[in-house]
Amino acid sequence: MKTEMFSSLKVVHGVAMRSALSLAVSIAVATSFAAAPAEALAKTATATKTAKKPAKAEKTARVAKTTLKAPKPVKAAKVAAADDDDDAPRVSRKRRASYRMEPHARRAAVHAVAFQPRSPSVGQAFGLHDTPDSLALRSSVAYVVDQNTSETLFDKNSRAVVPIASITKLMTAMVVLDSHTPLTEDLAVTDEDRDYEKFTGSRLAVGSVLNREDMLHIALMASENRAAAALSRYYAGGRPAFIAAMNAKAKSLGMTDTHFENSTGLTSQNVSSARDLVKMVNAAYQYPLIRKFSTDRSYDVFTGKRNLAYNSTNALIRNASWDIGLQKTGFINEAGECLVMQANVNGRPVVIVLLDSYGKYSRFADAGRLRSYLDTLGEPHIMSADMGTGANP
Repeated sequence: MKTEMFSSLKVVHGVAMRSALSLAVSIAVATSFAAAPAEALAKTATATKTAKKPAKAEKTARVAKTTLKAPKPVKAAKVAAADDDDDAPRVSRKRRASYRMEPHARRAAVHAVAFQPRSPSVGQAFGLHDTPDSLALRSSVAYVVDQNTSETLFDKNSRAVVPIASITKLMTAMVVLDSHTPLTEDLAVTDEDRDYEKFTGSRLAVGSVLNREDMLHIALMASENRAAAALSRYYAGGRPAFIAAMNAKAKSLGMTDTHFENSTGLTSQNVSSARDLVKMVNAAYQYPLIRKFSTDRSYDVFTGKRNLAYNSTNALIRNASWDIGLQKTGFINEAGECLVMQANVNGRPVVIVLLDSYGKYSRFADAGRLRSYLDTLGEPHIMSADMGTGANP
């Protein structure tokens, strides 16, 4: 009897224990399942928040890349291919920027910026730009004279001897025309006409063939360097004889501050003063072809292979308010921006010389300031920033 009771109790106890264990397991499982969604949600939210940071950083990086991206470097050959003002190496400034994105940064940071300014001109090196004048000109040399009377109307550093760049081509044109060689003769551009000093380019490819008149035309109007080089090479006696003729012509005109080393002006050794350049402009003005070619707005030539359309390097030629009888522009780094002109202002013929101007269009703006000055004064008074005030050339 006791044995049966014990067995029954044992069975009941076992059933109770199993029931209790099953209930505990059920509660634990239910609890874990109930907690799982919340935990999973928390993890998802954390992951989403974490994922948003890189996306935001990536977006910031894209914006930074757009706004901070450094300009593509201009190929030297492309820059050098421009004529004169246009034709000399205009790689005046180089910028290089580097930046990187920090993993957790909100914006990109510029870590280094390299800046290389254009090398100073001769006028800047000698402090000519620091010379004050009442018109606040950007040119370090400015000289204006009455063409008929040689009266000085404006004078700023007119005695300074500085590089003149492609203003040289006025002398080149005079020597060509003085030689009385046929203007219809064909001239071919060769490797000898390349610029091996400044390494500028040209639209006039090696192998191009133009007659002497067309070469002279684009050399004066568009400051085509290979045209000027070819003209000197085809001179009787070759290029050395041509350079000698240029210097002899300068001497005959009384240009004591002037020296030429080539026919293009692509050298800092072609130098002169504003006072000498007035003499050269007056002499060149006596040649009808130089007046015509230098003041044309545009001109097309056929090189034997293709047509080339050239335009004037002087923006004032296209300005109807100017009455210009002769002009020439010039630029190399050592000379700065240069301009010489014969023009009529209020019915008065004047010669304007602007040398070593800083800024591509500043010489044209300076010419406008000088004309306004002459317009507003009934009887112009000499304004001088030169040591030799008041003396006529």
